[in-house]
Amino acid sequence: MKRILLAILCLAWVAASIAWAAQSKKSSARKTASKTVASGAKAAKAKKSGTAKARTRSAVASKKTTAKKRVVRSTRYRKARRVYSPWDTPNFADSTYGDVIDGEDLTVRRAAVAALGPFNGTVVVANPSTGRILTIVNQKLALTGAYQPCSTIKLVAGIAGINEGIIDRDTKLRLSRHQSMNLTWALAKSNNPYFANIGEKLGFDKVYHYARLLGLGEKSGLNITGESAGLFPDEKPKTVSVGLMTSFGEAIGLTPLQLTSLMGTIANGGTMYWLQYPKSQEEVVGFMPKIKRELDIQAAVPEMKPGMMGAVDFGTARRAAYSSEEPILGKTGTCTDARTHLGWFGSFNEVNGTKLVVTVLLTGGNAVNGPVASGIAGQVYKNLSEQQWFAKSQQLTPSAEALAGTSGYYR
Repeated sequence: MKRILLAILCLAWVAASIAWAAQSKKSSARKTASKTVASGAKAAKAKKSGTAKARTRSAVASKKTTAKKRVVRSTRYRKARRVYSPWDTPNFADSTYGDVIDGEDLTVRRAAVAALGPFNGTVVVANPSTGRILTIVNQKLALTGAYQPCSTIKLVAGIAGINEGIIDRDTKLRLSRHQSMNLTWALAKSNNPYFANIGEKLGFDKVYHYARLLGLGEKSGLNITGESAGLFPDEKPKTVSVGLMTSFGEAIGLTPLQLTSLMGTIANGGTMYWLQYPKSQEEVVGFMPKIKRELDIQAAVPEMKPGMMGAVDFGTARRAAYSSEEPILGKTGTCTDARTHLGWFGSFNEVNGTKLVVTVLLTGGNAVNGPVASGIAGQVYKNLSEQQWFAKSQQLTPSAEALAGTSGYYR
C-alpha cells in the first residue's frame, strides 16, 4: 500500500514538473515574440522618422540653397548697379609714370605730385611772366590729348563780350522772368545761360576770332615734342549752337597747355608768351622768354578778375582757397567728353611779386569734377607757400638785348 502511494506521489511530482517547464517555455516564447515585435515596430518607427528628418533636412537645404542663390544674385545685381559708370576712364592711376623731369623745378614738381595724389589727371605749373613750364605731371595726358573745355570756355566768351561792348562787370543780363545776373556772379557761379546769351549775341565769327586770338586751335608751346594743337572748328557745326559752344565748350578741343597759356595771358594783362619746357638743366640755364603776341585785352582783364576771384571766394572753386593773404583767381569746368568725365581748373596767383599759373585736368568718372580739380590746384599753391617758395624771387629777367627786341623774343 505504501509502495502504491509512493508511486502516485512520484508521478504527481513528475507531472507538476513537466507542466511548470512547459509554462516557463511558453512565457519565454511570449516575451521573445513581444521583444521582436517591439523591436520591429521601433525600427520601423525609426526608419520612418529618419526618412522624415532626411526629407526635412533636404527641404531646408534646398530652401537655403535657393535663398543663397537669390541673395547672391541680388547682391551681384546691387553691386553691378553700384559700380556701373558710363565712363571708361578710371578715376585713379599713377599719373607720374613715364615722365621725364630733367629740366623741371623739382620743388614745384614735388608740390604738384603730392597735391594730385592718386587721381588720374595732369598738373601743369608755369611762370606766366616768362612762359617757362616748371613742371608737368603726367606729360602724356597734358601733351597728347585735347578735351572739351567745359566751362573754362567762359573766359573766352567773357573777354569777347567785354571787348565787343556787349557787357561789362556790372551789366546784368536777364536770364529768365525772375532772374538776372552780372559778369562777376556769372563767372563765380559758372552760370550757363549767361554765357550762352553772350555767345548768341556775339555770333560764331566773333567767337571764332577771340578763341583763336587767345590761343585755341593752335600749339601753345615752342618746340614741345608731341604737343597737340587742340581743335576749334573753322565753321559753325550744324548741330551745335553758338550758345552751347560758349557755355559748355561743345565742338571744341582744349589742351592743358592752351589753358595754361590763356591763364598766363590774363595774369599778364594781355602778353602771351610761348610756353617753353626745358628738358635739361643746360636748357634751363640758357632759357630765354619769347613773346608769342600782344593782345588788346587790357580793358577786359580788370573786368574779369573779380569774377575769377569770386569763384574761389564763394563760387565753384571754393576748395582752392587756403589763405586770404594769398588769393587765387581761376575758373572751373565740369562736363563729359565722349566716354570720359572731366574736371578742369585754370588758375593764377601773385604773392610777393611772383606770379604762378596752375592748371589741373582730371579724367575719370563721377569722382572727378571742376571743384575737385580746384582743390588740387589750391594744394599746389599751399605746398609751395609752406616751403617759402613765393618768398624767393622766381622772376627771370630778360637780357637787355632781348628787351631791345633784337633777339630772343618772337612777336
